[in-house]
Amino acid sequence: MSYLKNIRTFVRVYELGSMSAAGRDLRISPAVTSSRISQLEEHLGVRLFQRTTRNLNATEQGRAFYRGACEVLESVEAAEAQVTDITDHPRGALYVAAPLGVGRRLIAPQVPSFLAEYPSVSVRLRLTDRKVDLTTEGLDLAYFLGQPEDSNLRIKKIADVQRVLCAAPDYIERRGHPRTGEDIVEGKHECLNLRFPGATEFHWPLITKSGPKRYSAVGRYECDDGDVLVDWALAGHGIALKPVFEVSHHLKAGDLVVVGEETPPEPIQMACLFTHRRHQDPKTRIFMEFVSDRISGVIKETKLPDQLPR
Repeated sequence: MSYLKNIRTFVRVYELGSMSAAGRDLRISPAVTSSRISQLEEHLGVRLFQRTTRNLNATEQGRAFYRGACEVLESVEAAEAQVTDITDHPRGALYVAAPLGVGRRLIAPQVPSFLAEYPSVSVRLRLTDRKVDLTTEGLDLAYFLGQPEDSNLRIKKIADVQRVLCAAPDYIERRGHPRTGEDIVEGKHECLNLRFPGATEFHWPLITKSGPKRYSAVGRYECDDGDVLVDWALAGHGIALKPVFEVSHHLKAGDLVVVGEETPPEPIQMACLFTHRRHQDPKTRIFMEFVSDRISGVIKETKLPDQLPR
């Protein structure tokens, strides 16, 4: 078992690129993490990582061993599943990622109920608005809004999410109330944009009388946290494009007002990404179905109010 622990530790160090990060993830000390890697290197007779004071890089032997190590762990998991009633009694840690707004408002509220029903499972929820890589980051599931670029992953669609363009009454009083995408562009309105590493130019996909059209969203305010965009909108700094479930309470209270209502945004897909391998893990499938069923109901029930304050 100690050799298997060493392999698991190596895989997390490789995926996270840090001894300390792997230690925190596995809930062991940095000293234990380093010791396990050293034991593994001594057993194999090779260096798995090149270490400096600032960087940790896998050697050629380390990269080759990672592929085999993953296969070993997968085989162990499969063998355990064959001799354990794991479908009815799932166990182990689940690594789940989600965008900040989705995670805070939809995923996180479901976790306590899931864990109460499945006491042998632990959930490690990571919230970020940047794009994540399931393989290199060791994730089981990743919830997202939009269309993924990686075709090697499987997708479970949850719902189409209604979106809205909104701004504070103070902003509208100063800059006017744009009714269409053309009004926003021609009026040079301040667009609040979500930006993360790798993001390209911004376009807002809006529905016009002649069909879908993409409008250039220009603005001085950018952030990689969607909740910050809402805060900026509430403070009167510009127009935000947000899922309705994230701002419906602000709209009902009149703190935000719908704009561009004659050319509303196209809905966006909410879905869950998972690998082919992880789909065979019962606890991953159970969590995905448990959460997806509940949040799809929340999304469908969250609509724009019929009567919005003006």
